[in-house]
Amino acid sequence: MSHGRERHEKNCLNCGTIVQGRYCQNCGQENIEPKENFWQLLNHFFNDITHFDGKFLPSLKYVLFRPGFLPKEYVKGRRASYLNPVRMYIFTSAIFFLLFFSFFNKEGEIITDMTINGKTPKQALAMDSASFATYTANINKNNDKGEVPMTRVEFLHYVDSIKNNVGITISGSSSRFSSKEEYDSLRKAGIVKHGWFRRQFVYKEIAINKKYNNDSKRIIEALRETFVHSIPQMLFVSLPLLALILKLVYVRRRKEFYYISHLIFGAYLYIFIFLLLLLIFGLGALNSSLHWGFLKFLKTMLIIGIFVYEYLALYKFYRQGWFRTLMKFILINILFVIMILLLFVIFGALSLFKI
Repeated sequence: MSHGRERHEKNCLNCGTIVQGRYCQNCGQENIEPKENFWQLLNHFFNDITHFDGKFLPSLKYVLFRPGFLPKEYVKGRRASYLNPVRMYIFTSAIFFLLFFSFFNKEGEIITDMTINGKTPKQALAMDSASFATYTANINKNNDKGEVPMTRVEFLHYVDSIKNNVGITISGSSSRFSSKEEYDSLRKAGIVKHGWFRRQFVYKEIAINKKYNNDSKRIIEALRETFVHSIPQMLFVSLPLLALILKLVYVRRRKEFYYISHLIFGAYLYIFIFLLLLLIFGLGALNSSLHWGFLKFLKTMLIIGIFVYEYLALYKFYRQGWFRTLMKFILINILFVIMILLLFVIFGALSLFKI
């Protein structure tokens, strides 16, 4: 119920009907003063989005402490007492990604310790003289300069020469091309033989290296930023795919559980994961400041708790034996990991073509 002050006038501001109570009997609008302060507006937001007064907190309690209960209630048709799962999913995912992007995805230094023949420059310089000579001779050999070892000063000059002008290679080519014109001329001459699909990646590789002046650090940062901001879309796409996995795993229960039943189960599972991940991220941030050992232990236990919760939710919702549920739990997670890896590749490629 709203806590706004009721108007003395009885004409509905929405439809003009003379109101006989607090609410208009014609359109249902509440007859309160239209001027609101910030806290009243915030209260309306929570009421409209989550039915905060009567439905959100009970639904949240059931999501957190009774795995599989709410999807079971939904399938049985008992829905009026709980927050709609779609609305709850949208609300919790919005809060999750708002906090994720605000607090847990701050820009930082990108780890760019390059490796040359499997070793970082620091590791190479720490070698003894014989090992260093063999190591640097192999570098020169790979660069068609003869199997001649470098001095440590020459090695440092070599590192500097490639550190500031490395760019990226995304097409699988053994060498990078300086321009599209150079690449096309080599391709037309038959020196380079690439199919259409690989050509698109070479063109994009050339364009990215040109745009960022072959600065691999800036390229990696731009790619990371674009990919991270595509995670909400990736998870949204993964939800109906998870429902499809559940439908295939429980195919013999198709008369009892429809595709929507699996989708609702997945939505509530995602809601729980969003909430627990926020707690896990919070503990991680706290532990980075306080360095308390039990916080790290608690964080680990919460991560394990996600899988325990999933297993219990499967057991209680689909009502099969403990062992059969365990086998299906393992199969579902294997298929889910494969699906997520495929989505990572797809969205990673899309992110590449967005920068």
